[in-house]
Amino acid sequence: MKVRCVIVDDEPVAREILASYIDKVNDVELVTSCKNGVEALSVLHKESIDLIFLDINMPEITGLTLAKSIHPSTRVIFTTAYREYALDGFDLQAIDYLLKPISFDRFLKAIQKYFDMYGSKLPEKEFPVEKEMTDGIFVRSDRKMIKVRFQDIYHIESLSDYIKIFTHDQVIITRETISNIESKLPRNEFLRTHRSYIVSLARIVSYTNEFVEVGQKAIPISRSYKENVLSRLQN
Repeated sequence: MKVRCVIVDDEPVAREILASYIDKVNDVELVTSCKNGVEALSVLHKESIDLIFLDINMPEITGLTLAKSIHPSTRVIFTTAYREYALDGFDLQAIDYLLKPISFDRFLKAIQKYFDMYGSKLPEKEFPVEKEMTDGIFVRSDRKMIKVRFQDIYHIESLSDYIKIFTHDQVIITRETISNIESKLPRNEFLRTHRSYIVSLARIVSYTNEFVEVGQKAIPISRSYKENVLSRLQN
C-alpha cells in the first residue's frame, strides 16, 4: 500500500519541487498540495493521510501550530529555510527536518527514515536516479526559488550564513554556506580561491599570485588555496 502524503507550503515553487520528487518514488502517493494550514486542516479532516511535508514559516497558521493539532498517526517531515526552527521541529517528534533548498537525495533520506520507522525498506529500484539540472541550480531568495545558470555566474562571495551570487546582470543573496554551494557546482567550471570566494573559471580575465580578476573585480587568493589555484590556472 502506498504512503499517502500531503504537501503544505505557501510557496508555489517549493510545492512543485516536492511534488516532482514524490512523483519519482513509486511507494509514495501525493494526495494534494495545500498553500496554507487552513486548507491542510480541511484535507486532513476528509482524507486518511500518512505523511505531511510541512513548511514551518507560513501566515495565519504556522507549521508548528498545525503539527500540534493533527492526529499523531499522521507523521510530519518539516520543510523550511530557517535552521533555527529545527529544535522546535524535533521537539514535536517530526520524522525529519529538511532545510530548503531541498535536494532529491536529501528528500530520499527523509522518506527512508519514515519507512525505517513505520514501514518496510523501499526496494532500491524504487529510488530512481535523480534527474539533476545540468545547467544550473535553484537557490532561495526573497521567498522564491530562483534558477541560477552556471554560465551566468561570475563569482560567489560568502557573508557568514549568507552568500552573494554575482551574475552578468544581478546579485542574488541566499541563506547558504559557501562550502555547501561549492558542492553543488561543477568542479571543472569553478574554483575556490579563498574561504570566502568562488570564481567561474570561464570569467577569469587575468591573475597574479595574489588575486584573480573576474570582470572588473579583483578576487583574492588566500595562502591556504594558493597552491591549488595556481596549479589549476597554469594547467
